[in-house]
Amino acid sequence: MAQQMADIQVLTKDIILNLLPKRIQNSHKGSYGHILNIAGSTQYTGAAYLSSISSLKVGAGYCMLASCSDVINTVSSLTPDVTFLDLGQSQYGTIPKDAFKFLNAIANYDVISIGCGLNQIGGVSDLVISFLKKNKNSYSPIIIDADALNAISTTKSFDFPLNSIITPHPMELSRLFGVEVEEIQKNRAKWAWEASREFDCIVLLKGHDTVISVPDGKIFINHTGNSALSKAGSGDVLTGMIAGFAAQGAKLEHAACLAVYIHGLAGEIASKSMSEYCVLASDLIKYIPLAFKAILSN
Repeated sequence: MAQQMADIQVLTKDIILNLLPKRIQNSHKGSYGHILNIAGSTQYTGAAYLSSISSLKVGAGYCMLASCSDVINTVSSLTPDVTFLDLGQSQYGTIPKDAFKFLNAIANYDVISIGCGLNQIGGVSDLVISFLKKNKNSYSPIIIDADALNAISTTKSFDFPLNSIITPHPMELSRLFGVEVEEIQKNRAKWAWEASREFDCIVLLKGHDTVISVPDGKIFINHTGNSALSKAGSGDVLTGMIAGFAAQGAKLEHAACLAVYIHGLAGEIASKSMSEYCVLASDLIKYIPLAFKAILSN
């Protein structure tokens, strides 16, 4: 019998508080997870930075950014907090065709995120497809976003890895699922659910009132956030936050719930002092601590 879509559960402060990973005093960086973030190109250096630093800002212990040489050089000058795996560089300012020969030891990482700012030229799309297929049976959580989704949309059929989440905006889901954007927007919960069932993975449909759908029928909807989040790079911050919570041991669906709620709350808090016009994606990272404090306060 086909699984039925469950009633929609609206995310609240109390739900999020109960989902937060616990911090223990007798711990070290390995206690809170290692992330491999495959991201960035010379055209989208910021995506690599934002998706990496935001994973640490929500509590992950360690983030390794795997990217092309120019991106590594730029991001390393912006932060001392991220570690790096230099994959070389193609003539297009992207990772080269043989880059994933350096990525064989993914078992050393608790979580993988892939796609933010990778670009789609120079054979990158083929590399992404190859990497995901190779790791189809990996139990490590994999967050698939942006150009990784664009790469998948060019294939006729694709089996998503076992423990994966995709984070499309409506246009990206339209490309993946063959449904018009207008139709998706009319019933976002329905189409997120249909996609999660079809792809057998968690689907996080971004936009106003973000929807998280799980193949077993659970549907979550988030009401935090405002137009301040409608800036380039905001999705990269969200991807990093999901990875950060998953690295700390949260179930992937719970990591998604935590990330979207706190991401939206950070936008709301930032806009109170900066207005909804002026908040940048990089500002969201600065306001994540205040969002945590708001949740942890009585």
